Amino acid sequence: MAMDDHSPALRSGGGRRRRSDAERSIAAILDAALECVPTDGEFNMSAIARAAGVSRVTLYSHFPTREALVDAALQRAFTQTDRALAELPLEEGPPREVLARLLGSSWQVLERHRNLYLVASANLPADRLREYAGLVLDRIERLLARGRAEGAFRTDLPLDWLVATVYTLMHLAAGEVGSGRTDADAAGDLVSTTIVSLLTAGAADAPGGRRADSPGPHTHPTDFLGTHQD
Repeated sequence: MAMDDHSPALRSGGGRRRRSDAERSIAAILDAALECVPTDGEFNMSAIARAAGVSRVTLYSHFPTREALVDAALQRAFTQTDRALAELPLEEGPPREVLARLLGSSWQVLERHRNLYLVASANLPADRLREYAGLVLDRIERLLARGRAEGAFRTDLPLDWLVATVYTLMHLAAGEVGSGRTDADAAGDLVSTTIVSLLTAGAADAPGGRRADSPGPHTHPTDFLGTHQD
């Protein structure tokens, strides 16, 4: 028996097609957003719609405000970073060697999304930025904690301070490359050498017998980040 336009099967098929079309549009918009963020920090919604191959009406139907699009694009950027880091066996091998591999993979990802992060700093609250940064910081924290436990990294400074410092130095390397002051290869060597030197210097115990892994005045590494910019 033929099905009319209101049959459940046709309605279900049409709904799936609409969802599929919407998902493709959203993916195209977010990909365009990651590619179209200019160095001046202006998020041009019309340019993003053109790059994504959708109308402004379609863009705004999925992302009603600039802030909503910035938020979704930043989430996509940090998810990509997290996936790249997830491929690294952080629990295996000497901590210093693992750290070198982590730095080589992660700071370049940060460099690609540097302009988006600057836009997000101007459009999103600090706690939202810290939430996304936590995807990267949690992995760094676990590696540094293992290195400290194995005697590879210093213990005379608080762990959360070291994690925040490592993350900030990676952003600094990304900024140097983005500004053209340093090429990517040199920046990679500089950030790796600086961070390894920082983490391996100093005594195992802090002055006065207090170990740095004792609770300090800060509760989480992301508290140090704020809205870091160049």
